[in-house]
Amino acid sequence: MNKVVHIPAFFEPVGKEKTIKLPTGEKKKGLFGGEKDVTRKETRWEQTGWSDSRIDSQRLAQDLAEAVNQLNEEGFDVVSVTPITSGAYDWAYKTGTFVGQGEGGYGYGYGYGYSFTNSLIVTAKKRA
Repeated sequence: MNKVVHIPAFFEPVGKEKTIKLPTGEKKKGLFGGEKDVTRKETRWEQTGWSDSRIDSQRLAQDLAEAVNQLNEEGFDVVSVTPITSGAYDWAYKTGTFVGQGEGGYGYGYGYGYSFTNSLIVTAKKRA
């Protein structure tokens, strides 16, 4: 008996470093006699979205390890791990005419494409 498991890949989180002020719990006297919280600056990474081209390979490896362990516990041996790829692309083409040049024109274009691992297919066979 065989078993097939699909493991989806997820895109990598993207973000930026952000400086925030954190209270230290201490107080200091203000200019006009009032008390003021003492703060310190700390830089933290803040997620702003998800990559549109980079796969979170650490998460994919962890998900694969969990799937293989689960299959082993159920009495299966992994036969193969097959990556499934997807792709993305974009292109543009523009034309125009030269002003004051009479009959004549120009055009240019560009295009790009790339592929990425969309998921993994794990095939396993029941131990005899």
